[in-house]
Parts: sequence; structure tokens; C-alpha cells
Amino acid sequence: MRISVIGCGYLGAVHAASMAKLGHDVVAVDVDPVKIERLAAGEAPFFEPGLPEILTEAVESGRIRFTTDMAEVAGARVHFLAVGTPQGPTGAADLTYVDAAVAALTPHLGAGEFVIGKSTVPVGTAARLAAEVEAAVPGASLVWNPEFLREGFAVQDTISPDRLVYGVPAGETGERAVALLDEVYATTLAEGTPRLVVDLPTAELVKVSANAFLATKISFINAMAEIAEVVGADVTALADAIGHDARIGRKFLNAGLGFGGGCLPKDIRAFQARANELGVPDSLAFLADVDAINLRRRDHVVELAQEVLGGAVTGKRIAVLGLAFKPNSDDVRDSPALDIAARLLGHGAAVAAYDPEAVVTARRLHPELEYVESATDALRDADLVLVLTEWNEFRELDPTVAASLVSNPVVIDGRNCLDRDAWTAAGFTYRGMGR
Repeated sequence: MRISVIGCGYLGAVHAASMAKLGHDVVAVDVDPVKIERLAAGEAPFFEPGLPEILTEAVESGRIRFTTDMAEVAGARVHFLAVGTPQGPTGAADLTYVDAAVAALTPHLGAGEFVIGKSTVPVGTAARLAAEVEAAVPGASLVWNPEFLREGFAVQDTISPDRLVYGVPAGETGERAVALLDEVYATTLAEGTPRLVVDLPTAELVKVSANAFLATKISFINAMAEIAEVVGADVTALADAIGHDARIGRKFLNAGLGFGGGCLPKDIRAFQARANELGVPDSLAFLADVDAINLRRRDHVVELAQEVLGGAVTGKRIAVLGLAFKPNSDDVRDSPALDIAARLLGHGAAVAAYDPEAVVTARRLHPELEYVESATDALRDADLVLVLTEWNEFRELDPTVAASLVSNPVVIDGRNCLDRDAWTAAGFTYRGMGR
């Protein structure tokens, strides 16, 4: 099928390349000519495992092309809307890019074509945009197909998702939309992927509800970590014990620095803002506590660093291992790791920061930090080691070698990802989260 993808950021670039991988003829559009030039050369503008391979394959096969000219989408049967919805000054989602993309797209739409929304938007947005599309181009329609990408696994989550959700109106338009999306995802559906057909508001709520639940689960176990540290319990063992309950589950019950990135923080704040607009602020009031617990974890690590260094970090050399908000990504948006590194520098520490993939993106936000080229460089002569992103490279560090490099063998395991017994045996004073 000939399809278009509007927006070539993280979501759009992954979706476009994945659609080409599934055999479709894809034209992808973005207003950023530098980004388009890189993508057209088969170069991913951000780190995502698996993306360079399918992107190169798609470009070389001719199944994908990138352009800044919206007119080139004309004739596509499906137009995926994949632009960003950043957090606005009030916490609400900023729909500027969504509205601009729809306005730029409609002159090139034809009757019978579908705009398929994938961006995360406040509930009610799809109905408004659908009315605009239908008024501008009689016979064209807009439906919603939310994404559920995990950074680091985005290609897998697009090609082989754990579910597909179609948000469509009732009646003949909805039936045509379902048939068309079934054709788009024919390979995925043939593998047995569950498909749910819902109304537009439900489709919009699915993504933000899922993110709100995951954020709540993470903040819950971090709240338990605060209790565990006071009473001398081990939150990791606690999570293992309650995680065996099928109603709870072990995933996302890992205490640490809390969540970050471009989705969970902004989505829970935008969800609260939308509830306020809808006149039901109490329904999501608990998310303010979820957010507060999450942000408290950063304060806790800074305070812990000060404690283990005798009350102050001023003049101390601190090795920061990890800058991305999660492993297998170079994304530092709202990253707890990068925020902590910057705070320690502000308190007078000499910070040597390293990340396998996120140094370039971190330097754009915090050029004042000292960035080094390896974990070894960061560890050398350190008074304190902070592990802030759970990359396998850090999990697999030899604590005996690390002990030979540092000047003071103290480690704060901000993600509870190290072998505590091995690091203690190597001579380190080990401090974990809630342990």
C-alpha cells in the first residue's frame, strides 16, 4: 500500500521505516531539512536498536523516501500523523504541531483517504480533527491508532506489537477504516496480534491511561523504597515477593531514580490538565503525588551523595555512569540521570560523566559538564561512583578493576542493577535504592 507518515521524529521515523519493512511504499515528511537529509541517506538521527538496519534496507530498496514537500503525499491511501505533542507551559499538551500538520496535509488529501492519528493527544482531539478533515475534504476521514513504543524496543513494538488499537467512528466510515488498517497491519495480524476496535475517545485514553498506570506503579515501588530505607528492609526482595501476585506482576516494580523521557512525565501532567479542563480534577489528583514521588528520587540521590562524602560534595570527583533516561537509548529528555549530574555540579562537585550513547545529546543540554569517553575514564580517581542508567556495560563492570581505579571505593547504585555482594567483596561501600 502507498502510505505517508507526517513527522519524522522518534515516533514517525520508526513508524515509517517499520511500515517499509512490512512491504509498504512509504513517503515520510518533516519540516526539518537536516533531519530529512540524514534519513534519506539511511542515517538514523537518534539511537534506537534495529532502526539503522531497517532504515538502510528501506532506502536501498526504494520502499521509502523522505521529503520536506507535503505535496508528495498526494495519492497515498493512508496518512499517519506522527508529530510531537510536547508539554506546554501549563502542563497541558501543546497541539501546535498536530494542528499545523493537519492544516498542511488537507490540501493534498483525496476523497476516500484516511488520516490515521498516532500522536498522543488529549481526549477529544480526534473528534475535533476529524470534523476539520471532513469539512476540508468531503469523503476524507480521520481515525486514531495509538502507539505503544518502548524506547530501545521501538522497532519490535511497531512490527510485532502486543496489541493494535483502532479508534473509529460507528457506521460505514468506521468499517472502511478497520478494513484499511487490517490491510496495513496484515503481516502483524497474521502473527496473532490482538486487535481492539474502539471509539475515538477510548483510543485516545488508552495510551495516556497506560502511561499513567505505569508511572503510578514505578512511583509506588519508589515510595516503598523510602519506607524500606527507614526500617532496614530490602525493596528489591519486597518487589520480588509482591510481584509473584498475578494481580500485581513484577514488571515496572524496580525502585531507583524514577521515570523520565519524553512520554511518562509529560503525559501524566497533560492527563491531569485535561481532567481539569473536563471538570473532573479529582479523578486524576493522585497523579500529582505520583509525579512528586518520582521527582523526590532525584533529591534523594543528591542527598545520599552528600551523606556518603561526609556532608558535602564540594571539590569531590564523582563518576557518573549513565546519562540517558533508560538504557538502549540516547534520549535525555527529563532524564533523572542527567538532572542529578547537573545538580551535583551545581553543588561544587567535579563530575566526570559517561554514557555509551547519550553523551552527544546530554552535551546539548548541559555543556558545562565534563564528559569522558569511557567508564574507565570516569572511574579514575573518583571519590564516589554513581550508576544512574542500567546499561549492561555498567552491570558487567568488574568491581575489582573499578576498585583499583577509584580513590575512594564508594558506589551508589541508583538503579539497583549491580551485584551488591560482588561490589562489597571488592571493598566498596555500597548504597542502593531502598536496600
